[in-house]
Formats: sequence, C-alpha cells, structure tokens
Amino acid sequence: MQNPPTFVLVHGAFANSFSFAPLQAELALHGHRSAAVDLPGHGFGATYPAAYQTPQDLGALAAEPGAIKGVTLADNVAHVIEVLERARRNGPTILVSHSRGGVTATAVANARPDLIDRIVYVSAWCPVALDVGDYYAEPEMADVDPGALALALVGNPAELGLLRVNFRTADPAALNAFRQAFAADLTDDEFRTFLNTFQPDENLDVGTSADRAQATTWGRIPRTYVRLTADTSLPPALQDRMIREADALTPDNPFDVRTLEGSHLRWLVRPKPAAELLAGLAGL
Repeated sequence: MQNPPTFVLVHGAFANSFSFAPLQAELALHGHRSAAVDLPGHGFGATYPAAYQTPQDLGALAAEPGAIKGVTLADNVAHVIEVLERARRNGPTILVSHSRGGVTATAVANARPDLIDRIVYVSAWCPVALDVGDYYAEPEMADVDPGALALALVGNPAELGLLRVNFRTADPAALNAFRQAFAADLTDDEFRTFLNTFQPDENLDVGTSADRAQATTWGRIPRTYVRLTADTSLPPALQDRMIREADALTPDNPFDVRTLEGSHLRWLVRPKPAAELLAGLAGL
C-alpha cells in the first residue's frame, strides 16, 4: 500500500512557515503529513532589526542591513528541492504554494518535476505568458492599490538590496490599506494577529522569463488552482487569466480548478475549508 502524500507548503512574500500552523493542524486532523517551508531569509532566518521594536527608530531601520539581501529565486528553488527530496523518501508529495510562493513553486516544477505528484496554487502567482512584474500593468490588476506596501515602505530598496516594510506601523492609512489588500473579511484581532506574523524584509528577485511555466517539465505535473473569490491583492480576474494561459500552454493537462470564499489570508486564518479541499486532493 502506497504511503499517503506529504503536503509541502510554500509561503508568500514577507510570510514564513508560521502562517501555515492552523492549516497544518487541520491537515493533521485529516490524517495528513505536512511540511511548511521557510524560504531562505525567512522564519528564524529573518532579520528583525532592533530599530523595528518599540519605540521604533525609522531612520535606523531604513539603513540597517538585512540577512535576505542577495537571496535569489534560485536559492529559494534549491531549498524547496531539498525539502521535496527528503519528503519524497516517505511517499508522494503535493507542493502547495500561496501568493508569491507560486513563483518559487513554478521554478521548482520546471527544474524537478520528478519530485512532485501534484502542484497546487492557492491564489498564487503562476507566470506563463508574462513575467510577474509585467502582469501589474495588465487590466486584471487595474483595481489593485499599489500603495498598500508603499505607505509603510522603509528605506531605499536599491540601497538596502531588499524590500523593507514596517508592518508594526501605527499609521491608520497604512493599516487600512493592508486590511483592504489582504484581509478585509477578517476581524480586527485576526487581522492584527496575522500582521504580526509578517517579517519586515523580502528579497527582490521574482524571476525572469526563464522562470515561467515550461510545458515540457512543469506542464506534465497534475495541477490544481484554488481561486480565492474576494482576493484584492491577486484578483480573481488575474487568477483566471493565469489558469487560462496555463491551460493553453498544456491543453492536455489543464488545471483542476477549485474555489474558496474569502480574502488573500482568510483561508490561513480559518483553515477548515482549505484543509478539507487539500485532503480531497490527496486521493487524486
């Protein structure tokens, strides 16, 4: 009898493995193993500058170095491949990604499709026709507020070699922008709790055209896209566009499309429906 699959979970920008803890608890109650990845420079590998603590010193925060400087998409890919190789010793693997983590998952699938039995995107970037940055100029992203992170951006990314965002800001405008972008359907306490799991630094490398989905490798893996209906940072229109582009790339292996209600973060804070959906994919 074949062992059940291990879910390997890849987080998005400014996030880490901690955000998957409620989902992992639910998956365990369904009888499933999971391993939440901390990409390089995330989790306990992150930098939390002393100036980030209260009382904050924004001048010092704008200049203090961060460990994630110089981390590349290739570094992320190598790390996830190592995790998949270890998980694969115990049976099949299902690679699940969220948000910007989809860029890493896609590049991993391009490099090592043999390690993945199913790839799942939960409102995650799956670049096919364009690079990630170019999608932001497309009509599907017209209603996305580009100022959500900019309102709390600290320092010059070119000088720091990373993106640094002050998620501990008390600025009502910035907090409202975060809320509307990520978690408009959560309670105030749920929103602030999740915000406090974010780390201030993120790397700059989101890949090139070489990292888009490739038909001969990525395209042969069974795949599922989980749409989030109220996501305002990666809108359903763009989710649907990426699904269409991927299906056009490999029409003989289209996405299995599922849908969950809620915002960008709701599925992680209230994970029962997502866990049930993922558990159902384990038998496919």
